[in-house]
Amino acid sequence: MGSVPRTLELFYDVLSPYSWLAFEVLCRYKNIWNVSLQLQPTLIGGIMRDSGNQPPAMLPRKAVYMRSDVRLLSQHLQVPIHFPKDFFSVILKKGSLTAMRFLTAVKMEHPEMLEKVSRELWMRVWSRDEDITEPPSILAAAEKAGMSMEQAQELLKRVSTPQVKNQLKETTEAACKYGAFGLPITVAHLHDETHMLFGSDRMELLAYLLESHGQRSLVGYGPHGCKELDTTEATQQQQQSLFSHVRRHITRDAVATTCRHF
Repeated sequence: MGSVPRTLELFYDVLSPYSWLAFEVLCRYKNIWNVSLQLQPTLIGGIMRDSGNQPPAMLPRKAVYMRSDVRLLSQHLQVPIHFPKDFFSVILKKGSLTAMRFLTAVKMEHPEMLEKVSRELWMRVWSRDEDITEPPSILAAAEKAGMSMEQAQELLKRVSTPQVKNQLKETTEAACKYGAFGLPITVAHLHDETHMLFGSDRMELLAYLLESHGQRSLVGYGPHGCKELDTTEATQQQQQSLFSHVRRHITRDAVATTCRHF
């Protein structure tokens, strides 16, 4: 039997370009790394309020650095990020509350569509400079992602329900409990350890953690528990080689060999 996938939770908001970068890398490598990736739509505004943090764009030097940093990372990882023309209005005034509630509803009702709808919302705001706050904009994103208009309209009706509101609040609170002070955060559940990693630039560290927990696998054998088994020497060597390669080559060339979306 194969090894049981380790679980990674990605807490993200489509208002965050760094969240998009982390999202794409994890989506590309989840099968190679043999991880179960759980996408967690989260409200970045709630994280900021709870932690006392503020957006980097509020500090002039950070704002300048952020533009350069995101531009280089987008080229490096081949994610088509372009800053909105009216950046402060889009990010600081309009926000993403309705979009993140919609993604929460998608996860609750059609989880198989969450990755595609999330990506399309990022494409709208961070690539094509299009709105993500008005109902027609959200419906257009859902339809372009492959959801039927009937499904999208039904989900849009649910964004104001207590169930969806409470779920988004609970997910945001969970991120705060893990220690989030911004987004994205990746929470790695590796056997009996949990690690919270902030930002999109911790993938080498994440690969190291996965590699360090990859020498043994827990294989379930019945309802009363699971038995810890050694993987074969060949599998261990192959896995170690793979993780070492990824740690060295989370680069444009390496990404080009994995699943491409653009």
